[in-house]
Amino acid sequence: MGATAAIAAFIANTSTRDFPAALNDKAKKAIADTFAVMIAGAGSEVAEPLRRYLELAHAPGTAPILGTGTTAAPETAALINGTYGHALDYDDVLSLMPAHPSAVIVAALLASLNGKCVTGAAFIEAYVVGVEVGGNIGRGMTNGHYQRGFHATGTLALFSGLAALAKLHGLETAATEQAFGIASSMAGGLRRNFGTMTKPLHTGIAARSALTAFNLAASGFTAAPDVLEAKTGFFSSYGVAESNPEVAVKSLGKPFIVADPGLALKKFPCCYASHRAIDGVLALRAKLNCDAKSIDQVICRMPPGGMHVLTYPRPTTGLEGKFSLDYPLAAAALDGQCTLWTFTDEAVRRKEVADFYARIDAKEDAACRGDDPLFESRSSGSRGFVEVEVRLNDGRSERLRIDRPPGSPHRELSWDDLAQKFSDCANHSGHVSADAATKTFAALRALDASRDINGIAQLLC
Repeated sequence: MGATAAIAAFIANTSTRDFPAALNDKAKKAIADTFAVMIAGAGSEVAEPLRRYLELAHAPGTAPILGTGTTAAPETAALINGTYGHALDYDDVLSLMPAHPSAVIVAALLASLNGKCVTGAAFIEAYVVGVEVGGNIGRGMTNGHYQRGFHATGTLALFSGLAALAKLHGLETAATEQAFGIASSMAGGLRRNFGTMTKPLHTGIAARSALTAFNLAASGFTAAPDVLEAKTGFFSSYGVAESNPEVAVKSLGKPFIVADPGLALKKFPCCYASHRAIDGVLALRAKLNCDAKSIDQVICRMPPGGMHVLTYPRPTTGLEGKFSLDYPLAAAALDGQCTLWTFTDEAVRRKEVADFYARIDAKEDAACRGDDPLFESRSSGSRGFVEVEVRLNDGRSERLRIDRPPGSPHRELSWDDLAQKFSDCANHSGHVSADAATKTFAALRALDASRDINGIAQLLC
């Protein structure tokens, strides 16, 4: 059995009975987090262009667009909800892909419901299978795929969305193989678009493509059934010398990725590569009990490759600020926090930020590599360690090593943390009331007991 057929069989044969006990709560947290960032995306820079696009698309339908009172045809709703989910770079991270799979999965699943009653337990089951399949394809592709310039959320999380759809709707294994063949010809997304609206669009396109491929396969459309492993297939075309589709198969469910190594739920709304550095500045600022006026210098040392996606040393927009290292370091030192407001154009363009840049010394350092034998295969946000030092005008200084960012599986966000994040995201959307946010969050926390996911989605519309 080839890799494509083996993955299709895994999708069909896996159920909640196979999941470890700890997995359910972790999956619910990730799904709740994804709903939060989607509604926040409805208040982001991408919202107005997408509203105009929706008018031009002439795609009426009943699929809800979260955070708005708008509905659209399913594939269009998947595109917009998926883009909303990654618009603020506040959605989860799966470092082994490395990608942001949840927004793709949830956007595709919600758009596929078409009024069908789906229990929360079935939604969780499909979500977990989606993460598992996409994550293991990422494991087999290796980090070399990302290093080539591909944004794995667009190229690999597409398969997460497709696997979740196949599971939720019981697509036959032969049709699932065809769906993978169709989807492989839709995979795309380049890292050069980081810091622009097109980066989150990759997520929306992946969600839409997953739904399109699923619908075409369910309708009898054909494609190569061995697309992952074929000589001219996905792995050989998108991968590197080390890429191996068999690796993707061997690790399925051993253990389930949602349980181990787990997803990182972001505490800060920006590129994951900068989170340890931000955490270090905030921790040292609090420990030294100082403000920005007291700080003489912020020194940050990143592991080799830790800055390769942080390409805007002097950003001029909020989107560019999310892919900077100097800017969030300056903002954390100035404000003592890192919030949704931090990454607005207004915040990035502050004179005090521009003035503070002279006090920042940030660069990569081979010493931050550590002794991790898997260093080269890790993403820029999880490889090695980060070291931050804050020096004050009065001569005092403190240094801190940060191995794991807040929100990572080893520093997991609590339900209380997520409740605050959900509230902040609802407020940012400008369309979701505090009461609706509270009710929705409570429903998502009890998702496994829900009789119909449609009712939860409607709370946010």
